[in-house]
Amino acid sequence: MHRYLFKFMDNLRLRWKMLVVVMPQVVIPIFVVGSLVGLIASRQAYQGITKTSKDDLQHMAAFTTDLLNAHHQQFQVYKKDKQRTINLELATLANLSYNLVDSENNQAKKGSIDLATARQEARKALKQVNVGATGYIYAMNTKGDLMVHIAREGENVYNEKDENGRYFIREICESAKKSKPGEILYITYPWRNAAIGDQHPRTKVVAYRYFREWDWIIAAGSYADETYEDAAFEKSAFEDLRSRIKSKKVGDTGYIFCMDRKGKLTIHPDSEGVNIFDARDLSGSYFIREMCAKKSGWIRYPWKNKGDKAPRMKIVRYEYFEPWDWIVAVGSYEDEFYRDANKIKGTILGALIPLVLIMGGIAAGMVTLASKVLTDPINHMIEVIRKVKSGRLEERMAVESGDELGELASAFNRMTEIIRHNKEMEATLAQQGKMASLGVLSSGVAHEINNPLGVILGYASYLEGKMSPDDPGYQYIHEIKRESKRCKKIVQDLLSYARTPKPDMEMTDINLLLDQIVNFAANHTDMYHVTVAKEFGAGLPEILVDGDQLRQVAINLILNSGSAMPKGGKLVVSTRLAEDGFIEIAFVDTGAGIPPENLEKIFEPFFTTKEKGTGLGLAITKQIIEMHHGTVSIDSRVGEGTTVTVRLPVDQEEL
Repeated sequence: MHRYLFKFMDNLRLRWKMLVVVMPQVVIPIFVVGSLVGLIASRQAYQGITKTSKDDLQHMAAFTTDLLNAHHQQFQVYKKDKQRTINLELATLANLSYNLVDSENNQAKKGSIDLATARQEARKALKQVNVGATGYIYAMNTKGDLMVHIAREGENVYNEKDENGRYFIREICESAKKSKPGEILYITYPWRNAAIGDQHPRTKVVAYRYFREWDWIIAAGSYADETYEDAAFEKSAFEDLRSRIKSKKVGDTGYIFCMDRKGKLTIHPDSEGVNIFDARDLSGSYFIREMCAKKSGWIRYPWKNKGDKAPRMKIVRYEYFEPWDWIVAVGSYEDEFYRDANKIKGTILGALIPLVLIMGGIAAGMVTLASKVLTDPINHMIEVIRKVKSGRLEERMAVESGDELGELASAFNRMTEIIRHNKEMEATLAQQGKMASLGVLSSGVAHEINNPLGVILGYASYLEGKMSPDDPGYQYIHEIKRESKRCKKIVQDLLSYARTPKPDMEMTDINLLLDQIVNFAANHTDMYHVTVAKEFGAGLPEILVDGDQLRQVAINLILNSGSAMPKGGKLVVSTRLAEDGFIEIAFVDTGAGIPPENLEKIFEPFFTTKEKGTGLGLAITKQIIEMHHGTVSIDSRVGEGTTVTVRLPVDQEEL
């Protein structure tokens, strides 16, 4: 319908449309400026009071967080001082225990006692030392065997984990072996000792020293809460802090309160310890949940306290105190700090409400007209542009006017038509060029390679039939026959590159397969000047792969590395099991490297930097790996070398 009402504007330029729509909105307000002065004055007063009140709430929240932070920092310094003292005490005990063991060892050296007796005496002496209420001295060797312990002597704890899953015993053993003579080492970890009734993990501090002659790690350990965590003192100081915060008043009835991120009130005038996470205001909103989620900001909600006749709007400024994961909130009722502004507003609005309603209606009509005339065609254009951006080049803009927008729509339609036509031509030409090149190359390869391969296979089969399996040369003839067959298969893969041959999967030991490939490829003429090393990970599971295709991938990558090191170098072929369930095969060489501008194109078919290369080696390699649901990546630096990483999934069925 609007198309007929506003048809007279279709052929107008945008500037005339803007004048027709905007001029009434500019002229009309001129006549009512005088009437609005009073309203503006009241609004400025209202905003001034609002800003002042909000600033007060902001300052109060900042003041509270400063108090909490000062308390927190004070106790951090206190705990650090205490911790340094306890660390010194534990170090003294560790040194004392070390000297005791050293003394027993010296007696054994002098022949006063034998070594076994010396160690037994050392065990007895160390067990008698207490550290705090439940701490003790213990010793173990670097393999994790407990040589001295009050309860678990003789056990191996090398794979013991703390409450966070960290292998802390391994860390102690490794750091002890690397320690300098006389060096005291420390470690802190969470531990829950069920034997002494611990319900929750506690922080344990251990100082230890390595006695190399017996391969003993001598350690003195104690729980932090038995040493530098003074709970009674901290509780007393916190109660003083709580009283100071609760004594602060905000307006007539406002107050400060604190809660944790789960909604439990930690500081409140009368509801400490209560969980209000699911509290709702009178509109049904979970305002506490919102505060816990956002952690910092402003919130406004209707609330009714006991004794109130009607609900009142409450405004709260809340800040997040990260060290304790607390939310600090300062709240006050709006009517308490808007009282004076409301009086001014009530007086002025009594006269201005009718005028505002009239002007609002006129402005709304003008804005509606402007949006209808200007935004409808623009919105249509945006919708079409989004569709074209997503690839739907057949979409067209409707040309319904003769102004700039109509001209823009026509030009856009012509542009999309040209783009669509060009893309179709590019795709067709690219595909035809690739297929033509592939056909020519495949025919030449098949003709030049299959014939000599047939002769090689024939003679190899003849020699194989003439030899006994026990003959030393039988294995070499068998290898020639097998590799010749693989060459024929490579030619076949090249011929069928465009139709992606499906791999023939079977369970394969990757290490065994790579061992055969590396031994074979290392004897290739291109590899005589290269040192090839194998670093295979132990215990790799068998996986489903096409052995011939993987052999083609590995030989191709090995020979590529050899050609990158014409003056000699080193190639390392390694395997390992990654944490994400993939087996990683890495080919690391010390060759010339690949320039950065070629790395993005290295896997493209027919791209090659070799004079006689076909450009299909790495393209086929990537194709084979992707058909195995794996990935292949290259990291290279010019002058330093290249690393090619092949990742193959252990479990094909989960993909």
